[in-house]
Amino acid sequence: MSGPVLAVDQGTSGTKALVICPERGVIGTAHSEVRPRYAAGGLAEVDPRTLLSSVIEAGRRALADAGEPVVAVGLANQGETVLAWDPATGEPLTDALVWQDRRAQSLCAELAEHAQTLREITGLPLDPYFAAPKMAWLRRHLTREGVVTTSDAWLIHQLTGAFVTDAATAGRTQLLDLDSVTWSPPALEIYGLAREQLPEIVDANSRVGSTTAFGAEVPLTGLLVDQQAALLAQGVTEPGAAKCTYGTGAFVLAQTGGRAHRGTSGLVSCIAWQLGGQPSYCLDGQVYTAASAVRWLADLGVISGAHDLDPVGGGVPDTGGVTFVPALAGLAAPWWRGEARGAVTGLGLDTAPGHLVRALCEGIAAQVAELADAAATDLGAPLTSLRVDGGLTRSALLMQTQADLLQRPIEVSALPDATALGVGAAARLGLDPRLTVREAVPAWRPAAGYEPRICADQAAERRAAFRAAVDALLTRTP
Repeated sequence: MSGPVLAVDQGTSGTKALVICPERGVIGTAHSEVRPRYAAGGLAEVDPRTLLSSVIEAGRRALADAGEPVVAVGLANQGETVLAWDPATGEPLTDALVWQDRRAQSLCAELAEHAQTLREITGLPLDPYFAAPKMAWLRRHLTREGVVTTSDAWLIHQLTGAFVTDAATAGRTQLLDLDSVTWSPPALEIYGLAREQLPEIVDANSRVGSTTAFGAEVPLTGLLVDQQAALLAQGVTEPGAAKCTYGTGAFVLAQTGGRAHRGTSGLVSCIAWQLGGQPSYCLDGQVYTAASAVRWLADLGVISGAHDLDPVGGGVPDTGGVTFVPALAGLAAPWWRGEARGAVTGLGLDTAPGHLVRALCEGIAAQVAELADAAATDLGAPLTSLRVDGGLTRSALLMQTQADLLQRPIEVSALPDATALGVGAAARLGLDPRLTVREAVPAWRPAAGYEPRICADQAAERRAAFRAAVDALLTRTP
């Protein structure tokens, strides 16, 4: 069945909805803002009703913008955000703990002796970034009632009444056996979640029900976690290729094919997607704060928003000796030091806003370069390409800095909103099983390319300075 599909990307800072026609491309678009609450002690949470209302509002407005009906819906989700809710009424019993929430840090410390076992089973390191520590913390401190799941299961239930999650999202919990793609009894036992009612694990291209939330009844046929949806939309389907999405955080994913590849360089091994019962795997590395660090600079009044990165940063030739480690929500791969906090060093009376902007761009780019190198080490060969997407790719300063520090060309996607496009492709695959992945995914093309403008020695020197700043930070962190 041909016709437009509605693709909804429920993200950390907002929900983006696209109406995608297989012949004409994107014919309708809308965005609805979401603002999580951040507080001391690592708290990051949001009212689940806000997530649902943003999904419905963005979806309806995108349909109005398109001015024509759709034949299916796809829904992408944040991955590691969790909440407790009543399966009988659908009512939330807690706020949603956003993926950035760090309150389960002490619980992870208690479970340290199980870290290696959990990594062998699930492919994930023991860290409060993932869903299971938050689920266990929520059970210990907030409520024993209802079910506790990732946010997608609740949203899907609200839309269709089904109780499901896709395999890639289940893989973000640290409760999934990575090889069998089933819930792991040993992992559930370790977290004290053995008696929990968990959603059914389904393929990304599953028809899980229908919804009237956006108007006329349409089937929900595509489900996928956000970064893996972007990987699909970027056309990264062969081992050796990688993408980075610059959103609230920055996320590098490298395709590894049909078998899980457990690396030794600090990256996460996880499911990219499961289609037709066949899983595809990837390596995953995270920078917790990218656009959220830019927003932090804006909240301090240094800039007014992301659109200021280039004009303000372009007003100075370099960082002026300033080094910024933007660990504002901890350090993820390859360090996995969630208790770390950001650091800005080298400040002087001559430090200007432009120096801080350039230092932030360099800090983000240096972390992404570390992740790309780790992926190359685990794969045993340099990455063949790095395709990038996300809002911050609009910054030529950040993208040029990334090419310089990585010492490889950067290809910026001409297709904005890659996550929504990826789950839209999954929805099309769920609607028509005869389609191939290549037929369902929009043709990839770059909008811009960035070549390194500095030599390898200069890049190595700048990255060494960043690593030294990280080492100093971690030495001071208890």
